[in-house]
Amino acid sequence: MFLGDTILGSFELSLLIKLILAAIAGGLVGLEREKHGRPAGLRTNILVSVGACTMMIISEAFYLKYAEMAGNEVMRLDPSRTAAQIITGIGFLGAGVIIKEGVNVRGLTTAAGLWAVAGLGMAFGMGHLTLGAFATVLILFSLVFLKKLDPFITKDRYLNLILTARHRESLYDELEEVFRDMNLKVANIGSQVDFDQDEISFKVILTGHRRRVGKELMTALKELKGVKRISYN
Repeated sequence: MFLGDTILGSFELSLLIKLILAAIAGGLVGLEREKHGRPAGLRTNILVSVGACTMMIISEAFYLKYAEMAGNEVMRLDPSRTAAQIITGIGFLGAGVIIKEGVNVRGLTTAAGLWAVAGLGMAFGMGHLTLGAFATVLILFSLVFLKKLDPFITKDRYLNLILTARHRESLYDELEEVFRDMNLKVANIGSQVDFDQDEISFKVILTGHRRRVGKELMTALKELKGVKRISYN
């Protein structure tokens, strides 16, 4: 079904069905994101899908409206440009939900979901109802069911540690010993010395652990002499 097609003899009804299907598809994906507390939830995904659907209908309308223009006219039409601009615009929207915390990056799945939802709206807007339906099922399958495989996939974990203590030369060696005893690897480390306060701070990125070790690590570190503050995430 494309723009020129009608349903029950009504052109307006065909447009309404496209928009409703785009809203349903975007809403299903958005509901899954909403349940997991993601920044781009139900309303955002519906707006992206319906907006993309509307723009694709307009793109096709331009072509049909001016299809009979003479070949020597100055104006040239390229409906595919609208689709290209939608994809570019959604890229900026997706960038807004990506958060970087140290070595950890959050929001990539939500950003990819917005990009995919725009594709759903474009599919329904062009009248590719079967394509839109199949894509909706696959996107929901990726978000809902593949997430259940996470506990069975071995992945590297990273822990950001900040420790402040009274300045003494042997502290770093003691830290290394604690990390070694817990089978932790130092991926990156930085230090800063405050001579006025006689304090030294370490910012360490640790890896090599297969489970959460933050509390256990903090318990071991607070036993070190002169430790004042510990934070991790």
